[in-house]
Amino acid sequence: MAEQYLYGASVQGIQKFIFQTNELRDIVGASELVQEVCTKMFKEFVTDKTIVIVMAAGNIKCIFDNREDCERAVLEFPRKVLTEAPGITISQAVVKLENCNLNEKMQELEDHLRAQRNRPMASITTGLMAIERSRKTGLPAVSKEDGDFIDAGTKKKKDNQNTRELCKKSFGGVKDKKIAYDISEMTGKNDWIAIIHADGNGLGNVVRGLAQRKDQKELKDFSEKLDAASEEAAHAAYKAVEETFSKDKPIPLRPVVLSGDDMTIICRADLAIDYTKAFIEKFEDKMKDEKLTACAGIAFIKSSYPFYYGYELAEALCGEAKKASGRKASCLMFHKVQSSFVEDFEEIKRKELTPNNNASFVYGPYYIKEHDGDWKIDTLLEKVDDLSSENREGNAVKSDLRRWMTLLHDNPEQAKQFAERAMQVLAKKGLFKELTEPKPGKSPNCYAAYDALSLVSIFNQETK
Repeated sequence: MAEQYLYGASVQGIQKFIFQTNELRDIVGASELVQEVCTKMFKEFVTDKTIVIVMAAGNIKCIFDNREDCERAVLEFPRKVLTEAPGITISQAVVKLENCNLNEKMQELEDHLRAQRNRPMASITTGLMAIERSRKTGLPAVSKEDGDFIDAGTKKKKDNQNTRELCKKSFGGVKDKKIAYDISEMTGKNDWIAIIHADGNGLGNVVRGLAQRKDQKELKDFSEKLDAASEEAAHAAYKAVEETFSKDKPIPLRPVVLSGDDMTIICRADLAIDYTKAFIEKFEDKMKDEKLTACAGIAFIKSSYPFYYGYELAEALCGEAKKASGRKASCLMFHKVQSSFVEDFEEIKRKELTPNNNASFVYGPYYIKEHDGDWKIDTLLEKVDDLSSENREGNAVKSDLRRWMTLLHDNPEQAKQFAERAMQVLAKKGLFKELTEPKPGKSPNCYAAYDALSLVSIFNQETK
């Protein structure tokens, strides 16, 4: 039997590279470059005998049938990436395949890749202190456009504007004049926008199972089906919110990544929940034979907030949803950033979402289907619709919920007494009770009031 080598490569710092600035043109160009690293740039190292396991979303895994082809990829691929996509670095690892369990070798490869991430490649974007630098990134400038100095990575992003193709893939066709090129074109009656990150559950197990059989056609068919499922899910999500668009304004959605089981998009804040729900539902339906589900995180941020940190929060929320669901059920989590300080989600939970030692406002995740008594996202949206009514009863409940939440921080016992009095006088007693009742079986007590009020302000606040 000929020697075989399991090769793996992983793009490092994808989010930082993509969201290095808040300019939509550069963000889209950067995401396309990342996609090309794992497809177009690597394809020249793939032969007819190479078994491709995955080539998407910043990850490459394949089996070379000889040492020479594997060595060529290891030696030449990093140089190609550094040259054609300055600012991107990759980690690589190789495991020799023998008569053994491929799943074990896949895990060994992952361990080696994880170790390699701690040994970053030398960057070619560094320069002497005396060199003129980009005002936005701080990196050495290579050109000047419209009075601004541009670094090599940003120039590649600007030169790689496949915006129309990415939007067509996400929307199912769109005219150039309707594409948003500035974040101000995407906001609605307020300045809130959303960054959504969705990711499939259980993909690794499916890929390892297919790789074990070493059937190249089967792997290729699955990869194509996965891409098609994500694309159809994006089309369904677009249609779910399309009727809310103004015909004379640009589409308030800007896709960033749509590859494999990964989806990232920036959108007008009030569209985010419906868009995400439709995307996850369609993705799960298209991949039901493989029993794949998906989770998502939504970061609601002001349009001036750094996109990079908004994405990090969305990714962290997606991770929280995966953890809570056991990576089995489709669900989503969201958070509205109230502070101007940049903090991770653990710090946000500690400072903002933990009013006292026995209470928490982290009520999610919210599920797409029934799940062990947890709230569906539709359940929360019903409460939000009820709260959003501008009649006296709806306003009274909102006011009392805010007062109760403040007391929960300052005096939990007084909060309990206030809730009892509110229940005696409010017309919408049931609504107040549901939003201030602790989630069954959770410690500390978790309440849905915070999430509901966050969505009310996202949907209805007018600042323009």
